[in-house]
Amino acid sequence: MALCKHPLIFVQIISLLVPSVAIVILNYNGRKHLENFLPSVLASTYANKRIIVADNGSTDNSIAFLKDNFSSIEVLRNSTNEGFAGGYNWALKGLESDYYVLLNSDVSVTPGWIEPIIRLMESDKNIAACQPKLLSYSNPQLFEYAGAAGGWIDAFGYPFSRGRVFDVCELDTNQYNNTQQIFWASGASMFVRANIYAELGGLDASFFAHQEEIDLCWRMQLAGYTIFACPESVVYHLGAGTLPRGGRKVFLNFRNNLIMMCKNLPWQEAIWKLPVRFILDAISAWKGLLTGDTAFFTAIMRAHFALFYWMVQTRPSRQYPRKPLLELGGVYQGSVVWQYFMKKKTSFKEIVGK
Repeated sequence: MALCKHPLIFVQIISLLVPSVAIVILNYNGRKHLENFLPSVLASTYANKRIIVADNGSTDNSIAFLKDNFSSIEVLRNSTNEGFAGGYNWALKGLESDYYVLLNSDVSVTPGWIEPIIRLMESDKNIAACQPKLLSYSNPQLFEYAGAAGGWIDAFGYPFSRGRVFDVCELDTNQYNNTQQIFWASGASMFVRANIYAELGGLDASFFAHQEEIDLCWRMQLAGYTIFACPESVVYHLGAGTLPRGGRKVFLNFRNNLIMMCKNLPWQEAIWKLPVRFILDAISAWKGLLTGDTAFFTAIMRAHFALFYWMVQTRPSRQYPRKPLLELGGVYQGSVVWQYFMKKKTSFKEIVGK
């Protein structure tokens, strides 16, 4: 009875009984996103949480807006824009919490979105990262591009998702509502164990943006951990907020994907899979050029040259054994490119059969 008269004490006691969760929103000139999406995050029902906006060198009035309208939210300020990867490494360094949630500023969450994932991860200490089901904020009946119901990868390093293959986002009819091991969790809404994030050195800051979360999840699996999707948790992602569509986005996607393969594949696989990728990438580039998209062609060619530079100049040493790709979870043994473009299969279940 006494506790009911002192709700703050009650909340503090409850907070001690559940793991701590730090929701970290990386912001770069995203004042409008903060205004639109922060209220849903504040409405999250999980007791032991912190909400932190890590400002990545914004030049708009994001900081002043937060101070005037969301004074209860913690704010970290960086003097420069270090991209998604470097920005999160900076923001999470030394941040004490049992779990981190890497949350895009353009994500609308549901009140109970945290609890199902924490229950799942607490039930299996080997789960290093997990994601909710991502639906489109603009069209909530569709899966969202940046992760849908969980990320997979094919034998040649092409990422796709349960609910999204290349540019086709499926209608959500609850076909992927089962909790399942996956290859990668979306960086748009990614739950990670803080100690494992630190153990593996976090995201690869050299990626700047795009596919850094896939690389991290790959390294987590190589270190013996698993990645899961928990569709009981649902969020809505606006999308396309990191970089505008164009040459730089294409360049980072292709370059980072190839570097990721070099870093994580056993040499016996890399020695033949990388040449296959160069051929597939070249076909895609020339197709773009023939249809008038010179920026697309140039971006892919630049990505290939950047890979060669990386291999000569900056290739890091390995800290864990490389395992064959097909021994990891969430891997399709064939080619998603072949299935999609040649056999015209556009849904995850058509291709993978799960």
